[in-house]
Amino acid sequence: MISWKKINRVTLTFAALLFAGTTGTAVLPVNAAPKEMKLPCDELFHDVHGTLIVKNLKTNRVYVCNPERSRERFTPESSFKVPNALIGLEVGAVQDEYDVKRWDGIVRPFEVWNRDHTLGSAMRASAIWYYQEMARDIGAERMKSYVERIHYGNMDTSGGIDTFWLNSSLKISAQEQVGFMEDLVDETLPFQEQTMKTVKRIMIDDDQDKYTVHGKTGTRLSDMGLGWYVGYVERGTTDWVFAANVDSSGTTAKTVTLEALKRLNIL
Repeated sequence: MISWKKINRVTLTFAALLFAGTTGTAVLPVNAAPKEMKLPCDELFHDVHGTLIVKNLKTNRVYVCNPERSRERFTPESSFKVPNALIGLEVGAVQDEYDVKRWDGIVRPFEVWNRDHTLGSAMRASAIWYYQEMARDIGAERMKSYVERIHYGNMDTSGGIDTFWLNSSLKISAQEQVGFMEDLVDETLPFQEQTMKTVKRIMIDDDQDKYTVHGKTGTRLSDMGLGWYVGYVERGTTDWVFAANVDSSGTTAKTVTLEALKRLNIL
């Protein structure tokens, strides 16, 4: 059953798109003061095609660059490590963020992957092999059930238990990523409270005195032709959720997002 909160969120986002051009910034509420800050989308993305959504969870104000693309679904790549970790913890495929998996000795493209990892360190290093092993332990039936329960994108896990999120069957839009992140921040997902708190903690990307960024990148490694950065910022009593994808790497998506957050005086 879809909650009224979800309906309200979809309505707000749709309203934002109605008041935006293809590459411009949508700002909610639409009756905000004329001097309301907007994102310089062309300056942020330069010549890279992509989209970005930033939402203030206190005011429901939404900033969107390239709203048309924000509705388009792409494979989540390593940004799926967030729901994967939630599901793995919930079903007991891993016990906690310190659960170690031993490196199998196979040399992979990034040196940081070629070592033992915990759930937390594998999130930070984006070590795919750890999360693939955990997905196999979760199993296809339980994975499919939870992906459907959280309404994650097109919910299609048919592409193989350890590959369906990697340039395969599962796809999600930036709008849907923002909705998922909002539910994680609010802890309204169908997981135990401790499970959600643990995953939010291992997502910490930058912890400063005035703010904390929780984020996860994702990159299509076969051609570096798709990059994600999704997450949220804690600043005082206000949370901001964000999702960006670009026709480049996760590093590029992260750079665009952090610059936008600085322009909005969030960072």
